Amino acid sequence: MRFSTFAVSTLVLAGMAGATACAQGTTEAPEPPVYTVQDVEASPDAWRLADPENLMVMETSKGRIIIEMLPEVAPAHAQQFRTIASEGKWDGTVFHRVIDDFMAQGGDIMAMNGEGSGLPNISGEFTFRASPSEMPMNVIGPMDSATQGLYMGFPMRTQAQFLAELTGDAAVERWIPHCAGVVSTARTSDPNSANSQFFLMRHQGDHLDKQYTAWGRVVDGFDVVRAIKHGPAGTGVPISGPDQLTRAYMVSDLPESEQPQVFVQRTDTEEWTARLAEADQTDTDICDVMRVPAVVAE
Repeated sequence: MRFSTFAVSTLVLAGMAGATACAQGTTEAPEPPVYTVQDVEASPDAWRLADPENLMVMETSKGRIIIEMLPEVAPAHAQQFRTIASEGKWDGTVFHRVIDDFMAQGGDIMAMNGEGSGLPNISGEFTFRASPSEMPMNVIGPMDSATQGLYMGFPMRTQAQFLAELTGDAAVERWIPHCAGVVSTARTSDPNSANSQFFLMRHQGDHLDKQYTAWGRVVDGFDVVRAIKHGPAGTGVPISGPDQLTRAYMVSDLPESEQPQVFVQRTDTEEWTARLAEADQTDTDICDVMRVPAVVAE
């Protein structure tokens, strides 16, 4: 999928806004501690095993990135990108637009084969509706009025829970904010034009929230995301000798004996409740809270 001139300009301006925010000294989330399989074995109740059906691996010229998808937030996008990865349609594409303090964009199949993905465009899934009782969050602030927190390790913004009592479906509107490490979807100025292009957030870009469909987060290889070769400041293009997405696949497509296991630290724990309570006291944004750690067992 190629962007029209207008669409490129729109997205570039968004990138410049993100770069400006970073340059002005926006607080950045601290790096999570490094945990090992031994840590998981020592405290198994503090970790959950990620579903291989929701784990995508991107092998790049800079190293491996593992992404956990959250289909509940964007089911059509999750299905499309599962298909693209499983069929090898991203293999050999490049990270064609990368802004150092913003994001790394890739997945332009059209530029590689002249034909595109062969799949239909996807309508925007910028927000979703969730029942607070069926999708409980660990939140920053009082439970009834909180507007941000964590779900399954994913940063999440939400309407206040008390509003669920006033809606016909007992649900509230939610969305994944564009924190560092979040995976989202590129599009043109048409909100329903997403197809194959994605972007990996290198830093926070909250101006993209509810405008672009976020559907996953990097659970391993965030250092690789930050190492992807970037283009000129502001535009991120052109890039001479861009880094390549050499191979992408779903973990569930591998033979079971070859599947890496990814353990994600649970956030419905006393440790994380205390961390989020501190964030409430310091008026800290969810994107500035430490990223939830994960451990990969090969």
